[in-house]
Parts: sequence; structure tokens; C-alpha cells
Amino acid sequence: MGNFLASMPGAVAQGLIWGIMAIGVYITFRILDIADLTVDGTVCTGAAVCAILVTSGVNIWLAMLIAAIAGILAGALTWFFHVVLGIPAILAGILTQLMLWSVNLKIMGGANVAVSSRTFNVLLTQMDVPMSLIFLGIAAVVIIAVLYLFFGTEIGCAIRATGCNGAMSRAQGINTDVMKLIGLALSNGIVAVAGAVLCQYQGFSDINMGKGAIVTGLASVIIGEAVIKHISKNFAVKLAGVFVGSVIYWIVYQTVVFFKVDTDLLKMLSALLVAVFLGVPYLKKKIGGKKVKGGAANG
Repeated sequence: MGNFLASMPGAVAQGLIWGIMAIGVYITFRILDIADLTVDGTVCTGAAVCAILVTSGVNIWLAMLIAAIAGILAGALTWFFHVVLGIPAILAGILTQLMLWSVNLKIMGGANVAVSSRTFNVLLTQMDVPMSLIFLGIAAVVIIAVLYLFFGTEIGCAIRATGCNGAMSRAQGINTDVMKLIGLALSNGIVAVAGAVLCQYQGFSDINMGKGAIVTGLASVIIGEAVIKHISKNFAVKLAGVFVGSVIYWIVYQTVVFFKVDTDLLKMLSALLVAVFLGVPYLKKKIGGKKVKGGAANG
């Protein structure tokens, strides 16, 4: 049990890092109402760009900024496929994700790039787990605060309106195509930052590190919503809930690993969890509707 408890801080750190990625998923999935699969590729893009730049002597902060820009460009490409070429959003994300696989291989010059503690001049590679938790906790608060303020602006409200009702938004004079561009770019920029932070924490960038990220992100969003839905409907609380959901997800993952459950099944369990949380509200509504109709008929 002591070893199990000792592994929890590392699980929380992983949860906070992937929580940054899940925030990007939340923006497209909940705010824009778009199922964007680009994130599976963008995580690796952020990690690859950051690793290559830092191993070349670039300052870590500049490397993370460039990684974010790379993610923004990936989101813009998905927008181009979806809005300009008229490709369905889910297929547009898949196409960008496939393209990023080749791009990421070219960036890294191979399947992975190792980064030792001597390579990085600051941040997570030189920190122990407690310090990493403090840094990641502060990062989470900053991200929540910045997004809360941004989505309270005129542009942020326009993005939220676009996801809520595109037709009504256009009738109010909102350029929904531009709002989708901003939303997809912002989402994938944040996801790329998560990849850059992850490569620092793990000490390497790998072509497979974003595989299944969309499932992890959706699981984090849905678990977080289940936890905080009775607490508050405040937007900042909802964003915080995404981090909470991600931490819970990784604690469960660490528990599975510790008790030697087959980790190959974790992605399947995550997918089933997402399916249950998405499907149950629909089934409850459907069953409730039948009961109401039945009651009306009996009356």
C-alpha cells in the first residue's frame, strides 16, 4: 500500500498535464460542438517541435511558444478542410491527423527524440515530482483564468454562440466560419502546449504519444462534468472540472497498473466509459419521454 500511495503524486502530475490537453478537447467538443480528432496528432506535434528546438539550444519558453503555433496551424488546416472544402468535421480532423503523422516523423527525424535533464535549461525535467505538481497546478489555474476571461469577451461569446446555434448566430451577424477557425486553432494550440509539457515530464517525444488522446480527453471532460455538475454552472468551475476529471482518470490508470490489471484493456475501458456517459442521458430522456406519453395516454 505504501508503494501505491507513493505513486499517486506522479499520477496527479500526469493528470494535470493531460488536463491541459483535455481543455483543448473541451473547447471543440463542448463549446464549438465539433468532434475534432486532430488532437491525436497535435499532441505529438507539440512534443516533437519542443524536443527538437530545445535539443538544438532554443530557450524552453520560446520552444513552447513555437509548439503552440504549430498546433494553431494544425487546427487551421482542419478548419480549411471542414469550412473551405466542405469536408465533415470528423473526417477533416482525421485527415489532418494522418498528415501530422508524416509531419511529426519529419520534424523528429525518426520515431522518437530523447531529451535528458542536461538538455533543458528550465522546467519539468529538472524538477522533482512535488515541484512539478506546484508548477502544473499554477499552470492549470492560469489556463482556467485566461480562458475564463477570453470566453467572456465579445469574440469568446461569439464562439460559444456559434457552437450553441450556428444558424441563429449567423442571423445575428456573427461570422461563424471565423469563429470556428479561432476555436479550432485555440484548441489545438493548447493541445500542442500539453504535448510540449508532456515531453519535458517524460524526457522524450515519441510518434505514438498522442495515440488515443481524443478518448483520454473525452473521458476527462465527461468525468469532470459528472463530478462538478451539482456544484456550479460557472464556466470557470466547468474548466476546473476538466482538470479534476483528468486527474481522476490517471489515478484510476495508476491503480490499474499497480494491481497488475492488463493495461492493454485501458483504452477499451475508457471508450466504454465515454460511451456510457454519453449514452445514458439520451436513454434516460428517451425512457422518460415514453413514460410521459404512456401517462398521458392512460389519463
